[in-house]
Parts: sequence; C-alpha cells; structure tokens
Amino acid sequence: MPIKIPENLPAIDVLRSEGVMVMSESSAQRQDIRPLQIALLNLMPNKERTETQFARLIGATPLQIDLTLIRMTDHTPRNTSMAHLEAFYTTFAEARARKFDGLIVTGAPVELLPFEEVSYWDELRAVFDWTQSHVHGTFAICWGAQAMLRHFHGTPKHALATKAFGCFRHRNLAPGSPYLRGVSDDIVVPVSRWTEIRQSDLPSEVKLLLTSPETGPALVEDAAHRALYMFNHIEYDTTSLAEEYRRDVERGEAIALPANYFPGDDPARAPENRWRSHAHLLFGNWINELYQSTPFDIARIGA
Repeated sequence: MPIKIPENLPAIDVLRSEGVMVMSESSAQRQDIRPLQIALLNLMPNKERTETQFARLIGATPLQIDLTLIRMTDHTPRNTSMAHLEAFYTTFAEARARKFDGLIVTGAPVELLPFEEVSYWDELRAVFDWTQSHVHGTFAICWGAQAMLRHFHGTPKHALATKAFGCFRHRNLAPGSPYLRGVSDDIVVPVSRWTEIRQSDLPSEVKLLLTSPETGPALVEDAAHRALYMFNHIEYDTTSLAEEYRRDVERGEAIALPANYFPGDDPARAPENRWRSHAHLLFGNWINELYQSTPFDIARIGA
C-alpha cells in the first residue's frame, strides 16, 4: 500500500522515481480502511532531505499511512524556507490536539549543547509528555533519542574526543525482539555524532537491542514509554556521510574520513549502501507493531 503525504511536497518526485507508491488525497478517500496516522517531528535544518529519508522508509510497507509533518512552534530553521514550512508543516501547538499511531522524532545539530540550553527544550519536553497520552508509539533518532532518554530517565550524554563517523558493524542482542524480526546477527549502520550514550548509564527498565563495540549502544527499547531510541542514522541516504565529510572539509574543519565507507578509503570513489535493507526492515517491523497493537478507534489512544 502507498504512503499519503502532503500534495506537492518535493519528496513526491524522488519517492516515485524510486518506486515508492505515493497516494493522492482523492485516492486515499476511496480506500475503506483506517490508515495509520504517523507524524514526523522534523528537527533537522535541511527539512526536505529528512522528509524524503523517512517517507521512503515508512512508505515501503504494505499498509496505508498518512504522514503529518510537524515542527517546533517558535523555532525557525536556517536552511528551509518559510514558504515550505507554511505549505507542508503544522506546528506542535496546532497538532497537539490530535492523536497519532506513531511519531518519529529526528536528530538535530545541537548535540554539543547542554539539553537545557537548546532554545526549544521546554517545548520538546512537552512533546515527549504528550506522546504518553496522544501517540501509540514513538521512534526517536540520534539527538532526538538522546533527548527523550534524558527526559524520561535522566540519562546523560557524553562528549566524544573525536567524532564517531562512518559505517560500523552492530551486534543484534535481541533477535527475538519483534522490532528486529528478520534482522541479521551483525549489521552495518551509519554513525555521525559528537556525543554518546554509554551502556553503563542506561536505566535497568530499558532494553538494549543493537550495539557496536566501536560506537556503543545503537538501539534501545523503552517499553514503559512505548518508545524506540536509535542513536545512529540508519535512515541515511547512500551519500549522506560523503556530503557531511565534504561540507566539513570545505569549512576547514579537522575531520577524518568516514570509517568503512568509501571503497579503499578513497573519497573520489562512490560509496556503497550496506544498510538500506535493514533500515527498511527495522521501520517495517516498527510499523507492523503499531498496526498490530493500536486501537482501531484512534480516539482511544492513551485511554
């Protein structure tokens, strides 16, 4: 089944060119089913690229999904036009009366700031509390995952001496988890961050699902808060790490080559995507769990 996203969203052409089925509003209304309502709280500055990355993953399942794009109410991103925001996004203040089967919270380029110094921290904490009554399941990514874990459990993040940057192998610690159904014992996941969550700091009530001997915990289940935390970027495009590397080089920043990424560590050679299938599998499993457990009457979420 297709994904229904806002009319004229730039991601539509990209998704269709990749074979992702995209449904119009008129076509969706002819389907006599309740589509899953999934929201994307997009904290990234380049919102159009992030929209495409997550729409690609949630649009590949056999279920009909309505995607709602949400942004923080008073924060204005640097790299996205107000015209795009006004055309395709709703603010959290506008969305908070609604209920959703799922919410994805993205990362944000603020990880070196203390949580309390992020300009929208208070509103983001309100979002996290709102998920407990208005969202059936949440999937938080990178800094968004660190922030949600901090809010609910007080878990600290730690600055790294050098950036964790590249493609690293991760061990599947819970092959029986419904979220890792079909996932190999050992998978590659892109990593790009200056901070980390340490396993020794994880609260006893959460479950570590994926970890890397080089970059630490990657995927954590917080069943009490109906949340998954992914500290790395399994949603990345093939070229995302290359673009980050070249951006930092152009800025004159001291940045190492992303590890295990360019063939032969030669940045002139095109990287190969070795995580795409597991990204689709992970998000497909998450959506399947939402579908299997969410109330048919969406008003009953949080009851």
